[in-house]
Amino acid sequence: MTAPLSSLPILRLKPKADAKRIRHGHPWAWGDDLVLDRRARAIPAGALAVLEDAERQPLGLGVATVEGKIGLRLLDRDPAALIDQAWLAARIQAAVDARTKLYDEPYYRLIHAEGDGLPGLIVDRFGDTLVMQPNAIWLEEREAAIVAALRDATGCANLIKNGTSRARLAEGLPEVTEVLLGDAPTAPIQVPMNGAIYMADVMAGQKTGLFFDQRENHAFAARLARGGRVLDVFSHVGGFGLASLAAGAVHALAVDASAPALQLAEAGAEAAGMADRFATRQGDAFATLEALAEEGARFDLVICDPPAFAPAKQALEAGLRAYERIAKLAAPLVTEGGVLMLCSCSHAAELPKFRAACLRGIGRAGREPRLIYTGFAGPDHPQHPALTETGYLKAVAFRLLP
Repeated sequence: MTAPLSSLPILRLKPKADAKRIRHGHPWAWGDDLVLDRRARAIPAGALAVLEDAERQPLGLGVATVEGKIGLRLLDRDPAALIDQAWLAARIQAAVDARTKLYDEPYYRLIHAEGDGLPGLIVDRFGDTLVMQPNAIWLEEREAAIVAALRDATGCANLIKNGTSRARLAEGLPEVTEVLLGDAPTAPIQVPMNGAIYMADVMAGQKTGLFFDQRENHAFAARLARGGRVLDVFSHVGGFGLASLAAGAVHALAVDASAPALQLAEAGAEAAGMADRFATRQGDAFATLEALAEEGARFDLVICDPPAFAPAKQALEAGLRAYERIAKLAAPLVTEGGVLMLCSCSHAAELPKFRAACLRGIGRAGREPRLIYTGFAGPDHPQHPALTETGYLKAVAFRLLP
């Protein structure tokens, strides 16, 4: 149980800091905006602290990391809030209630960090199994309480901790994968989504084993794929390709650098009875796109869903050039009147800049585009309006004119 308010340390904003930004909803206080005197610097990373403005008016209660770029992450606007088992259980139950209204089957992102008022916590649900990524030190110290709250709110029998993210390294936390509740799955979990079946390796796969964020974009692409040939580049476990086949595509080719991911994609196609219309090609995406062009391959729908080319602002320009190059290489593979869909999971590449990079690439390929769709992550990935990081995913689809 958390100590009463009077015993908690206080972090204060500098006079020139923008307190209104936090009052109006931003959940972070930048380290450079804090008065870091001897007492403030003595606050351990992950400890609770009350945030005040320069006039000593409380702004809320949060988690301090005073030596980091983000000096404090707000947990509650009430500076007297008690961050205990009941508080955690209430936040987690609210997230569960929101998802059960959205989805008929228990396959979705259950907790989306600040989007659900739980900074740093990611939880994906795979039926009776949860995969948790606790990416902040305050969560690590409350692990048992979080596990109990997740068990009680969902009734799930198994909970896997995946502690392998870059965010954990930034917090000084160790890399670890372990079973916190129940048993580890002995085989990939079948996940039904958009009429397809995906195979999620929650123990050894990428991140939590499957990307739920593209669900709505998969569904849109699948509507365009009926009766056509589909190329799914950076396909992971078959995301766009399998959804397209389920919607009636005559053939889908999945391209990825990871042989294990493509094996899972093939298993998903087999499980759904679509293996005869599905093929895979392992290799570097850029080289494969060039090779397909030389072979004269053409597709009615081409989707490129690469990893984050611009994971931070320092990498933005290089990332935008990479997105431009992908568009330039992919556009010639699209049939006249076909559709090119391009995605970015780089929060630093905001939509206007990402879209402009795509258009430059398409233009350099000599194709004339018309924007027909702009998509984002699904509602199980709620965005915090003040944080571009929670709205990282963008998808744009262009019909390429004859």
